[in-house]
Amino acid sequence: MSDALTLPAEARERAGKGASRQLRREGRVPAVIYGGKEEPTLIHVEAKELVRQLGTGHFMNSIVEIELDGKKVRTLPKDVALHPVNDRPEHVDFFRLAKGGKIEVNVPVVFKNEEASPGLKKGGVLNVVRHELELVCDNDKIPGEIEIDVTGKEVGDSIHISEVQLPEGSESAITDRDFTIATLVAPSALKKSEGAEGEEGQTGEGMEPGETAATEQGPDDDAADEQEAKSE
Repeated sequence: MSDALTLPAEARERAGKGASRQLRREGRVPAVIYGGKEEPTLIHVEAKELVRQLGTGHFMNSIVEIELDGKKVRTLPKDVALHPVNDRPEHVDFFRLAKGGKIEVNVPVVFKNEEASPGLKKGGVLNVVRHELELVCDNDKIPGEIEIDVTGKEVGDSIHISEVQLPEGSESAITDRDFTIATLVAPSALKKSEGAEGEEGQTGEGMEPGETAATEQGPDDDAADEQEAKSE
């Protein structure tokens, strides 16, 4: 998991559209902390700081510690509602991480040892079917990414979830099938090359060795013959 982010917040007493609009005019974003067998907590955060953290690219995959009334509440962002026109955040949902609990998260996958894959060294292409894995993880052991080793993989091979060594405290949220994460496929250029070779073989079928498919003289050949006759 990415390093925990810290986001200062203040409690809000009123809910509703009118109160939320007023907060946004003041440069604040209404939010809520829920889960953990506790009542939802209504808060608001500074819009500029929220936008900055969203700009890191890993906000939704980070633990966010909400600083509220001198205490820190460990949370995971679950949803950010954006304005349909200007994309400014209008509301945020944070899930409270209870101690000793589990949570379902999407964790990105990365592939390692690509230089040790014979299929990739031959020009094969790694076709990623799932860029993220749905995992059920311990609250305090949420991985930042899942590494998948492609050592020895050939063109035509597939990588399934059963082959992946998940970190301690994590398991796949999908348990009813051995789903595919990635496949190694031949590059389109290689396929076209093989197709062109097949067409050439059909064109030259039945010819004597040394003959070419072009049996008729082209314009260049006619010009060369005419030049030679003039010089004689």
